[in-house]
Amino acid sequence: MSAPASTLEDAIQAALATVDDPEIRRPITDLGMVSGFTVSEGLVKVDLLLTVAGCPLRDKLTNDITAAVTKIPGIDRVEINFGVMSEEQRKALQTTLRGGGASAEPVIPFAQPGSRTRVYAVASGKGGVGKSSVTVNLAAALAKRGLSVGVIDADIYGHSVPRMLGVEGRPTRVEEMIMPPQSHGVKVISIGMFTAGNAAVVWRGPMLHRALQQFLADVYWGDLDVLLLDLPPGTGDVAISLAQLLPNAEILVVTTPQMAAAEVAERAGAIALQTHQRLVGVVENMSWLELPDGSRMEVFGAGGGETVADSLSKTIGARVPLLGQIPLDTRVREAGDDGTPIVLADPESPAAKALDGVADKLAVRRESLVGKPLGLMVNAKRG
Repeated sequence: MSAPASTLEDAIQAALATVDDPEIRRPITDLGMVSGFTVSEGLVKVDLLLTVAGCPLRDKLTNDITAAVTKIPGIDRVEINFGVMSEEQRKALQTTLRGGGASAEPVIPFAQPGSRTRVYAVASGKGGVGKSSVTVNLAAALAKRGLSVGVIDADIYGHSVPRMLGVEGRPTRVEEMIMPPQSHGVKVISIGMFTAGNAAVVWRGPMLHRALQQFLADVYWGDLDVLLLDLPPGTGDVAISLAQLLPNAEILVVTTPQMAAAEVAERAGAIALQTHQRLVGVVENMSWLELPDGSRMEVFGAGGGETVADSLSKTIGARVPLLGQIPLDTRVREAGDDGTPIVLADPESPAAKALDGVADKLAVRRESLVGKPLGLMVNAKRG
């Protein structure tokens, strides 16, 4: 004897509620995407509304809905009729995601009181020290631990994060909200997703500030555990804007062992004194090259990371730790070019293990005096 119709419809509704939108990561039933369904003789027809007509993930939605609904006894076929949300429905979705009124202005969720997202700004004094490689590998390592992770490629002029994470898709827009692409469990946004080909970005301070503000407020990040920002080298406009927009961000300084790079890196870390941001630690990249006989060649010298950590400790007035030393390894570069970070592509390699060690410290770091507000006056005016 078959189940009553109401019971079967309840089961279908419950099954649909287990299917998440691949971009928003919330149930399609909560997002108003299911406009209705019918059931007859083992066939369920679902009317599904997409946010945009050319949704690149409709095949995944089809597979996920079919898998969920056909688990119900007596249901063996599913047909999905795709439609597109109206402007009013998209606005309603935007309001739902932002959790405010329809006229609510975008806000930066990570700067709000009570935000539980830990924000790490990965900085360097100069280019070429592997800051972006460190950023993407830390993001992948943290996501591998089950954390919800996002990355902002804030290096507007030298954006490279999408390639290193293997992101090929472009963001989807829902009214005034942007849905970031995902790769390896990491949500990513970059100015490179909005430019044609490999076009150069030629912007000055105010436009850089606005771009960073949009990445933080207009992108739907969901409930992140960790947000990493890959900053441009130095202490210019983006660093100043970050201090204004995300005063709670913690600075992670990347350097290489040679003294020339270390001296420059110290300046990048010392900006924390002026902005009241926390300084979480130092990562020394390209520390040595491991040779076949087990010995190490210190290609770029030695001691730079410890020098930076010691100098910043004296400047801040509290211990700034050297979080890790990452050996020089061609596989890090190869993995980045292929779009799969080394912590995923070759997790047993020395570089991957060192990066995983840094990720462990960032994921479980206890509160300390490092980077606590020192009572200094902030002077972050932009010219």
